[in-house]
Amino acid sequence: MNSPLSPHRLPTTTPQPPPIVKQVASVKFAFLLLSAVLLVYTLHKLDNILLPLLFAVLFSLLLLPICSWLERHRVPRILAIILCLLLLLAIFAGVILAFGSQLTQFQSELPKLQDKLLEFFHDGQTWAQRKFGYQPMSLKDLKESTLKTLKKSGGTYLGSTLATTTAVFSNLAQVLIYIFCLLLYRDHLRQFMFRFVAPDRRTLVLHTVDNIQTVVQAYISGLFKVIVIVSILNGIGLLVLGVKFAIFFAVFASVLAIIPYIGILIGATVPAIVTLVETGSPVQAALVVGVFVVVQFLEGNFITPMITGSQVSINPLAAILALILGNELWGTPGMILSIPLMAVIKVVLDANKSTEPWGFLLGDTAEGDDSLKPESAEPGGLKRLWNQMLGRGTA
Repeated sequence: MNSPLSPHRLPTTTPQPPPIVKQVASVKFAFLLLSAVLLVYTLHKLDNILLPLLFAVLFSLLLLPICSWLERHRVPRILAIILCLLLLLAIFAGVILAFGSQLTQFQSELPKLQDKLLEFFHDGQTWAQRKFGYQPMSLKDLKESTLKTLKKSGGTYLGSTLATTTAVFSNLAQVLIYIFCLLLYRDHLRQFMFRFVAPDRRTLVLHTVDNIQTVVQAYISGLFKVIVIVSILNGIGLLVLGVKFAIFFAVFASVLAIIPYIGILIGATVPAIVTLVETGSPVQAALVVGVFVVVQFLEGNFITPMITGSQVSINPLAAILALILGNELWGTPGMILSIPLMAVIKVVLDANKSTEPWGFLLGDTAEGDDSLKPESAEPGGLKRLWNQMLGRGTA
């Protein structure tokens, strides 16, 4: 029997670890799907804020080497940023003036093209009536229906045009302000990012960020180089054929050539139709299409791989999906941003070992080790000739 003065001893118990709750795979998938829906909804609702900011980030990456070069030559940072912004505005103004003059000439020729299109429409209806008994529509009825449609939607088009013009100038001002701030506070932003990283890993993160910045700069600048080269080649071919508004159609098709497969189709159809209406020669229209096909072949097999292929390349399926998603999310600005953003996403995915397979999925098949061509396969005759011109080996 215990003494009344002896302390009361409780039975000792070992602490048990908390139970591990295992989530079912369907629950994880539901949470992932819900997160994706919320992300898309947020991106869509915040487009007025995110679009100018994203454009500013891309232009800041392009202007950063110029700004850094000016600062290394003892130009104050604020003055260097202002010079970079003036250079950017001058480039855009030059492109708009050169492209706008062609567009003005094209608009002045629209009435003549409209009359010739009506003649083709009348001839086509006559042929269909003779072959299939089709009851033709009179040109008077067609003009009246077109005028009624224009009168009904004229006010809407005018209002939307004014709203679009106002939004463009407003967004341009925001982009310039964002570019100025991003370039001015770039060191502060980098230090902010390091606050989330352990000190022993900051060197690795800094190296990764520098690699991402270099690759993205090279890829975006490479896209502009491709557009310029393709514009020159398209312009030479169209000028040789004597196509009207050759410069306008050359630039128009080169910008659309970024879209795999679809861009060349749209870019070649419009000048081919205009050439057919102007000359009435199907052979001349076919030659116009041939120019774009040849330039597209050179761009896809030689120009783009030489300029951007060594940095990062997006396979056509990923590019088309990015364009569709960008259009659904943000409209035309989303389509413009989709390819550069896809390149940024691929670079970020490739930088992390756990997400590298997803980066491989977005990349071109030539980047992988599972190419269908055996390593010992000899290149074709055209490829060997190209390698010899570049001074490369044939292996």
